[in-house]
Amino acid sequence: MAEELNTFEKEAEEMTAMHVITNKDKFERTSGGFVNFTYDGVKYERVKVVRLFPFTDADKYISIRENTDKAKEIGIIENLDDFDEETKEILREQLRLNYFTPVIQKIMSIKDEYGYAYFHVMTDKGECKFAINMASNAVTKLSDSRLIIMDLDENRFEIRDVNALTQKERRKLDLFL
Repeated sequence: MAEELNTFEKEAEEMTAMHVITNKDKFERTSGGFVNFTYDGVKYERVKVVRLFPFTDADKYISIRENTDKAKEIGIIENLDDFDEETKEILREQLRLNYFTPVIQKIMSIKDEYGYAYFHVMTDKGECKFAINMASNAVTKLSDSRLIIMDLDENRFEIRDVNALTQKERRKLDLFL
């Protein structure tokens, strides 16, 4: 029983321990476009790069995780600016792939039907139609003028400045503000 408790305590300690990744640790791009990471003498293949605060501090507190079903955290980068340019580019590339977020530039229409809102918008990546559940927290207000909208498929769309939209477009958004 005591041995089981010891094992449980060690696992709990490891799960809650925070390991800080520094510029002494090595990231490398694979030929397939993935990222391998060597930390404390251990090589991790195809790591996941995840922002802990994805919208407020994009280059701070980045979690590096194993590429497994549990995605166990290896460690945290406190500030991406502490790394050399090549490493920053490798990590930013992975973040761009993970956080693909088209920016909504024009709202053509928003229709509300049966508890869902159907958007027809123009983004920086082209024209797009998507739907959100009105009963969910699909629209997140990041500031007085910045919104993140998550559709039914968990795709993210950003409105960087609501005030830059026309008055007519802003009225279509009133239901969400």
